[in-house]
Amino acid sequence: MYPMIDTHTHFDAPVFDEDRVLQAQKAYSKGVRHLVLVGYLYKHFDRIYETQQALSELEPSESASSASPSTSPDTSPSYPAAHIALGLHPFYIDQHTDAHLTAMAKMLDERRPLAIGEIGLDTYTDEMKTADKFDKQKRFFNAQLDMAVKHQLPVMLHIRKAHAEALAILKAHDYDAHKLGGIAHSFSGGEQEAKAFAKLGFKLGVTGQVTNPNAKKLRRAIQVAVDSYGIECLVIETDCPDMTPVMCQTSANNQSALGMNVDNEWQGAEGYNRNVPANLPWVLKSLSELLEVDSATLAAQLWKNSCAALQTSWAYQ
Repeated sequence: MYPMIDTHTHFDAPVFDEDRVLQAQKAYSKGVRHLVLVGYLYKHFDRIYETQQALSELEPSESASSASPSTSPDTSPSYPAAHIALGLHPFYIDQHTDAHLTAMAKMLDERRPLAIGEIGLDTYTDEMKTADKFDKQKRFFNAQLDMAVKHQLPVMLHIRKAHAEALAILKAHDYDAHKLGGIAHSFSGGEQEAKAFAKLGFKLGVTGQVTNPNAKKLRRAIQVAVDSYGIECLVIETDCPDMTPVMCQTSANNQSALGMNVDNEWQGAEGYNRNVPANLPWVLKSLSELLEVDSATLAAQLWKNSCAALQTSWAYQ
Protein backbone atom coordinates (compact mmCIF):
# COMPACT_ATOMS: atom_id res chain seq x y z
CA MET A 1 0.00 0.00 0.00
CA TYR A 2 1.30 3.43 -1.00
CA PRO A 3 -0.05 6.92 -0.19
CA MET A 4 -2.04 8.27 -3.14
CA ILE A 5 -4.08 11.29 -4.20
CA ASP A 6 -7.25 10.69 -6.21
CA THR A 7 -7.12 13.85 -8.29
CA HIS A 8 -10.57 13.51 -9.85
CA THR A 9 -13.77 12.04 -8.38
CA HIS A 10 -17.51 12.56 -8.39
CA PHE A 11 -17.78 11.08 -4.92
CA ASP A 12 -20.65 13.46 -4.17
CA ALA A 13 -22.89 11.64 -6.68
CA PRO A 14 -26.13 10.12 -5.33
CA VAL A 15 -24.94 6.62 -6.21
CA PHE A 16 -22.63 6.88 -3.16
CA ASP A 17 -25.27 8.14 -0.74
CA GLU A 18 -25.96 4.75 0.85
CA ASP A 19 -22.34 3.74 1.47
CA ARG A 20 -20.18 6.86 1.12
CA VAL A 21 -18.72 6.54 4.63
CA LEU A 22 -17.81 2.90 4.06
CA GLN A 23 -16.29 3.65 0.66
CA ALA A 24 -14.27 6.53 2.12
CA GLN A 25 -12.95 4.22 4.83
CA LYS A 26 -12.06 1.55 2.26
CA ALA A 27 -10.25 4.14 0.15
CA TYR A 28 -8.14 5.24 3.11
CA SER A 29 -7.30 1.64 3.92
CA LYS A 30 -5.99 1.27 0.35
CA GLY A 31 -3.74 4.33 0.67
CA VAL A 32 -5.93 7.15 -0.65
CA ARG A 33 -5.14 10.15 1.55
CA HIS A 34 -6.76 12.96 -0.46
CA LEU A 35 -9.55 13.06 -3.02
CA VAL A 36 -10.94 15.90 -5.10
CA LEU A 37 -14.69 16.38 -5.57
CA VAL A 38 -15.04 17.85 -9.05
CA GLY A 39 -17.94 20.00 -10.23
CA TYR A 40 -19.76 19.81 -13.53
CA LEU A 41 -23.21 21.40 -13.02
CA TYR A 42 -23.89 24.59 -11.09
CA LYS A 43 -26.98 23.12 -9.44
CA HIS A 44 -24.77 20.53 -7.73
CA PHE A 45 -22.13 22.89 -6.33
CA ASP A 46 -23.86 23.03 -2.94
CA ARG A 47 -23.99 19.23 -2.92
CA ILE A 48 -20.21 19.11 -3.36
CA TYR A 49 -19.68 21.39 -0.36
CA GLU A 50 -22.17 19.38 1.69
CA THR A 51 -20.31 16.16 0.86
CA GLN A 52 -16.98 17.71 1.80
CA GLN A 53 -18.45 18.92 5.09
CA ALA A 54 -19.92 15.51 5.88
CA LEU A 55 -16.61 13.77 5.22
CA SER A 56 -14.68 16.30 7.29
CA GLU A 57 -16.99 15.72 10.25
CA LEU A 58 -16.41 11.97 10.39
CA GLU A 59 -14.98 11.29 13.81
CA PRO A 60 -12.00 8.91 14.12
CA SER A 61 -13.70 7.49 17.20
CA GLU A 62 -16.74 6.42 15.18
CA SER A 63 -17.19 2.69 15.70
CA ALA A 64 -15.42 0.88 12.91
CA SER A 65 -17.79 -2.03 13.37
CA SER A 66 -20.66 0.18 12.21
CA ALA A 67 -18.76 1.07 9.04
CA SER A 68 -17.40 -2.35 8.23
CA PRO A 69 -18.27 -5.68 9.82
CA SER A 70 -14.80 -6.99 8.99
CA THR A 71 -13.08 -4.28 11.07
CA SER A 72 -12.42 -4.71 14.77
CA PRO A 73 -14.62 -2.46 16.98
CA ASP A 74 -11.43 -1.37 18.75
CA THR A 75 -9.98 0.07 15.56
CA SER A 76 -10.80 3.69 14.74
CA PRO A 77 -11.45 4.19 11.00
CA SER A 78 -9.76 6.94 9.04
CA TYR A 79 -10.91 8.79 5.93
CA PRO A 80 -9.31 10.73 3.05
CA ALA A 81 -9.38 14.51 3.15
CA ALA A 82 -11.85 15.88 0.59
CA HIS A 83 -11.19 18.95 -1.55
CA ILE A 84 -13.29 20.84 -4.08
CA ALA A 85 -13.05 21.94 -7.70
CA LEU A 86 -15.84 24.03 -9.23
CA GLY A 87 -16.54 24.02 -12.94
CA LEU A 88 -19.16 23.97 -15.70
CA HIS A 89 -18.62 20.82 -17.77
CA PRO A 90 -18.69 21.23 -21.58
CA PHE A 91 -20.83 18.14 -22.18
CA TYR A 92 -23.66 19.78 -20.24
CA ILE A 93 -23.43 23.05 -22.16
CA ASP A 94 -27.20 23.13 -22.79
CA GLN A 95 -27.81 23.28 -19.05
CA HIS A 96 -25.38 26.15 -18.40
CA THR A 97 -26.45 29.79 -18.52
CA ASP A 98 -24.62 33.09 -18.25
CA ALA A 99 -26.23 33.44 -14.83
CA HIS A 100 -24.37 30.29 -13.79
CA LEU A 101 -21.08 31.85 -14.85
CA THR A 102 -21.89 34.95 -12.78
CA ALA A 103 -22.91 32.89 -9.78
CA MET A 104 -19.82 30.72 -10.04
CA ALA A 105 -17.61 33.81 -10.15
CA LYS A 106 -19.30 35.04 -6.96
CA MET A 107 -18.76 31.68 -5.27
CA LEU A 108 -15.06 31.85 -6.11
CA ASP A 109 -14.88 35.21 -4.34
CA GLU A 110 -16.62 33.85 -1.25
CA ARG A 111 -15.38 30.24 -0.96
CA ARG A 112 -12.05 29.61 -2.63
CA PRO A 113 -11.92 26.03 -3.96
CA LEU A 114 -8.80 23.97 -4.61
CA ALA A 115 -9.20 24.23 -8.40
CA ILE A 116 -11.53 25.11 -11.26
CA GLY A 117 -12.94 22.21 -13.20
CA GLU A 118 -13.90 20.29 -14.96
CA ILE A 119 -13.88 22.67 -17.90
CA GLY A 120 -12.99 22.39 -21.57
CA LEU A 121 -14.39 21.18 -24.87
CA ASP A 122 -16.32 18.06 -25.89
CA THR A 123 -17.44 17.00 -29.37
CA TYR A 124 -18.12 13.35 -28.52
CA THR A 125 -21.55 13.40 -30.19
CA ASP A 126 -22.67 14.94 -33.47
CA GLU A 127 -24.97 17.27 -31.56
CA MET A 128 -22.03 18.64 -29.58
CA LYS A 129 -20.24 19.46 -32.84
CA THR A 130 -22.90 21.90 -34.04
CA ALA A 131 -21.63 25.45 -34.38
CA ASP A 132 -23.90 27.01 -31.77
CA LYS A 133 -23.14 24.44 -29.10
CA PHE A 134 -19.40 24.39 -29.79
CA ASP A 135 -19.20 28.18 -29.82
CA LYS A 136 -20.93 28.27 -26.44
CA GLN A 137 -18.50 25.65 -25.12
CA LYS A 138 -15.54 27.77 -26.22
CA ARG A 139 -17.04 30.88 -24.63
CA PHE A 140 -17.59 29.13 -21.30
CA PHE A 141 -14.12 27.57 -21.47
CA ASN A 142 -12.49 30.97 -21.95
CA ALA A 143 -14.62 32.55 -19.22
CA GLN A 144 -13.59 29.90 -16.71
CA LEU A 145 -9.94 30.18 -17.70
CA ASP A 146 -10.31 33.90 -16.97
CA MET A 147 -11.57 33.01 -13.49
CA ALA A 148 -8.61 30.71 -12.94
CA VAL A 149 -6.18 33.48 -13.82
CA LYS A 150 -7.99 36.00 -11.63
CA HIS A 151 -7.93 33.70 -8.61
CA GLN A 152 -4.60 32.04 -9.46
CA LEU A 153 -6.11 28.56 -9.38
CA PRO A 154 -5.24 25.41 -11.34
CA VAL A 155 -7.76 24.02 -13.81
CA MET A 156 -8.95 20.51 -14.52
CA LEU A 157 -9.51 20.03 -18.22
CA HIS A 158 -12.18 17.86 -19.79
CA ILE A 159 -11.16 17.50 -23.43
CA ARG A 160 -12.84 14.87 -25.58
CA LYS A 161 -12.42 14.73 -29.35
CA ALA A 162 -11.46 18.41 -29.37
CA HIS A 163 -7.79 18.41 -28.44
CA ALA A 164 -6.57 20.64 -31.26
CA GLU A 165 -9.20 23.28 -30.55
CA ALA A 166 -8.54 23.17 -26.80
CA LEU A 167 -4.79 23.50 -27.32
CA ALA A 168 -5.35 26.52 -29.56
CA ILE A 169 -7.42 28.23 -26.86
CA LEU A 170 -4.89 27.41 -24.13
CA LYS A 171 -1.96 28.69 -26.17
CA ALA A 172 -3.77 31.98 -26.84
CA HIS A 173 -4.93 32.47 -23.25
CA ASP A 174 -3.08 34.08 -20.32
CA TYR A 175 -3.47 30.90 -18.26
CA ASP A 176 -0.01 29.42 -17.63
CA ALA A 177 -0.01 25.85 -16.33
CA HIS A 178 3.71 26.05 -15.62
CA LYS A 179 2.87 28.60 -12.92
CA LEU A 180 -0.67 27.67 -11.89
CA GLY A 181 -0.62 23.90 -12.34
CA GLY A 182 -3.44 22.01 -13.98
CA ILE A 183 -4.52 18.56 -15.10
CA ALA A 184 -5.68 17.18 -18.45
CA HIS A 185 -8.23 14.98 -16.72
CA SER A 186 -8.85 11.46 -18.04
CA PHE A 187 -6.52 12.10 -20.94
CA SER A 188 -7.82 10.48 -24.12
CA GLY A 189 -5.73 11.98 -26.93
CA GLY A 190 -2.91 10.54 -28.97
CA GLU A 191 0.85 10.78 -28.76
CA GLN A 192 1.21 14.30 -30.13
CA GLU A 193 -1.60 15.67 -27.97
CA ALA A 194 -0.09 14.07 -24.88
CA LYS A 195 3.23 15.77 -25.52
CA ALA A 196 1.51 19.06 -26.33
CA PHE A 197 -0.39 19.21 -23.03
CA ALA A 198 2.70 18.16 -21.08
CA LYS A 199 4.73 20.85 -22.86
CA LEU A 200 2.19 23.45 -21.73
CA GLY A 201 2.71 22.32 -18.14
CA PHE A 202 -0.38 20.17 -17.61
CA LYS A 203 -0.21 16.80 -15.91
CA LEU A 204 -1.94 13.98 -17.77
CA GLY A 205 -4.68 12.38 -15.67
CA VAL A 206 -4.52 8.58 -15.90
CA THR A 207 -7.68 6.61 -15.07
CA GLY A 208 -8.71 2.97 -14.92
CA GLN A 209 -8.64 2.94 -18.72
CA VAL A 210 -4.91 2.26 -18.47
CA THR A 211 -5.71 -1.14 -16.96
CA ASN A 212 -7.24 -2.26 -20.26
CA PRO A 213 -4.57 -3.89 -22.46
CA ASN A 214 -6.73 -3.09 -25.48
CA ALA A 215 -6.44 0.67 -24.83
CA LYS A 216 -3.37 0.70 -27.02
CA LYS A 217 -3.66 4.31 -28.22
CA LEU A 218 -3.89 5.64 -24.66
CA ARG A 219 -1.14 3.42 -23.31
CA ARG A 220 1.20 4.40 -26.14
CA ALA A 221 0.41 8.11 -25.65
CA ILE A 222 1.33 7.83 -21.98
CA GLN A 223 4.60 6.07 -22.82
CA VAL A 224 5.53 8.68 -25.42
CA ALA A 225 4.76 11.57 -23.04
CA VAL A 226 6.90 9.94 -20.36
CA ASP A 227 9.70 9.37 -22.84
CA SER A 228 9.76 13.13 -23.49
CA TYR A 229 8.84 14.59 -20.08
CA GLY A 230 9.44 11.81 -17.55
CA ILE A 231 6.98 10.40 -15.04
CA GLU A 232 6.74 13.96 -13.72
CA CYS A 233 4.00 14.61 -16.31
CA LEU A 234 1.46 12.18 -14.83
CA VAL A 235 -1.15 12.02 -12.06
CA ILE A 236 -3.70 9.31 -11.32
CA GLU A 237 -7.44 9.46 -10.71
CA THR A 238 -10.49 7.22 -10.50
CA ASP A 239 -13.09 9.57 -12.03
CA CYS A 240 -15.49 7.50 -9.94
CA PRO A 241 -18.14 6.30 -10.48
CA ASP A 242 -16.85 6.03 -14.06
CA MET A 243 -13.67 4.51 -15.54
CA THR A 244 -13.71 1.30 -13.50
CA PRO A 245 -10.47 -0.71 -13.83
CA VAL A 246 -11.04 -3.86 -15.89
CA MET A 247 -10.19 -6.16 -12.98
CA CYS A 248 -12.94 -4.54 -10.89
CA GLN A 249 -15.70 -4.76 -13.48
CA THR A 250 -18.62 -7.06 -12.78
CA SER A 251 -20.81 -6.16 -15.74
CA ALA A 252 -20.23 -6.46 -19.47
CA ASN A 253 -21.84 -3.04 -19.90
CA ASN A 254 -19.01 -0.50 -19.98
CA GLN A 255 -21.17 2.49 -20.89
CA SER A 256 -20.27 5.63 -19.01
CA ALA A 257 -22.52 6.44 -16.09
CA LEU A 258 -21.98 10.13 -16.81
CA GLY A 259 -25.17 11.80 -17.92
CA MET A 260 -27.39 8.73 -17.63
CA ASN A 261 -29.97 10.89 -15.90
CA VAL A 262 -29.31 14.61 -15.74
CA ASP A 263 -31.65 15.05 -12.78
CA ASN A 264 -30.32 12.20 -10.64
CA GLU A 265 -26.89 11.29 -11.93
CA TRP A 266 -25.47 7.79 -11.77
CA GLN A 267 -28.38 6.18 -9.96
CA GLY A 268 -28.06 3.26 -12.35
CA ALA A 269 -24.30 3.06 -12.06
CA GLU A 270 -24.42 -0.15 -10.02
CA GLY A 271 -25.24 -1.91 -13.28
CA TYR A 272 -22.53 0.01 -15.06
CA ASN A 273 -19.50 -1.10 -13.06
CA ARG A 274 -19.59 1.60 -10.39
CA ASN A 275 -16.05 2.76 -9.74
CA VAL A 276 -14.93 3.70 -6.22
CA PRO A 277 -11.89 5.58 -4.82
CA ALA A 278 -10.57 2.33 -3.27
CA ASN A 279 -9.85 1.12 -6.83
CA LEU A 280 -7.08 3.70 -7.31
CA PRO A 281 -4.26 1.22 -6.48
CA TRP A 282 -5.14 -0.71 -9.64
CA VAL A 283 -4.38 2.39 -11.70
CA LEU A 284 -1.04 2.73 -9.93
CA LYS A 285 -0.24 -0.97 -10.46
CA SER A 286 -1.08 -0.95 -14.17
CA LEU A 287 0.83 2.28 -14.75
CA SER A 288 3.82 0.83 -12.92
CA GLU A 289 3.77 -2.22 -15.17
CA LEU A 290 3.28 -0.18 -18.34
CA LEU A 291 6.18 2.17 -17.60
CA GLU A 292 8.36 -0.48 -15.95
CA VAL A 293 8.81 1.72 -12.88
CA ASP A 294 8.49 0.12 -9.44
CA SER A 295 5.32 1.06 -7.59
CA ALA A 296 7.09 2.67 -4.63
CA THR A 297 9.07 5.06 -6.82
CA LEU A 298 6.07 5.81 -9.01
CA ALA A 299 3.71 6.42 -6.08
CA ALA A 300 6.09 8.90 -4.46
CA GLN A 301 6.54 10.80 -7.74
CA LEU A 302 2.81 10.82 -8.51
CA TRP A 303 2.20 12.39 -5.08
CA LYS A 304 4.68 15.17 -5.91
CA ASN A 305 3.11 15.60 -9.35
CA SER A 306 -0.39 15.88 -7.88
CA CYS A 307 0.72 18.48 -5.36
CA ALA A 308 2.39 20.47 -8.14
CA ALA A 309 -0.68 20.22 -10.38
CA LEU A 310 -3.01 21.32 -7.58
CA GLN A 311 -0.64 23.88 -6.06
CA THR A 312 -0.59 22.19 -2.66
CA SER A 313 2.12 20.97 -0.29
CA TRP A 314 0.54 17.88 1.26
CA ALA A 315 3.07 15.79 3.16
CA TYR A 316 3.74 12.34 1.73
CA GLN A 317 2.51 10.06 4.49
